[in-house]
Amino acid sequence: MVNSVYQINKGINQSIEFKGLKAQYIWYLGGGVVVLMILFAVMYIVGLPSFVCVGIIGIAGTLLVLYIYRMSHKYGEHGMMKALAKRQVPKGIRVQSRKIFKMEK
Repeated sequence: MVNSVYQINKGINQSIEFKGLKAQYIWYLGGGVVVLMILFAVMYIVGLPSFVCVGIIGIAGTLLVLYIYRMSHKYGEHGMMKALAKRQVPKGIRVQSRKIFKMEK
């Protein structure tokens, strides 16, 4: 068996990057692969033909890789967290009463 050596770190104080995937997207891809393996096992145990199982998992795996690479390139290391946080910021604040603006002497 041939040993492969992969360079993971790109320098000091740089985020982890592996084959173009940055930071948490490596974990997302790994989790997706595990889910696809479980899905394959379930479909095979249910009794679907193995070629059908391989076809479905192959298509789903391709879509998973494309989607995760697209997210990695679009958002980068921290961009997705910033985008999710930005959606939680309210567009405006409505005040029904002026009571909070009154100054008491």
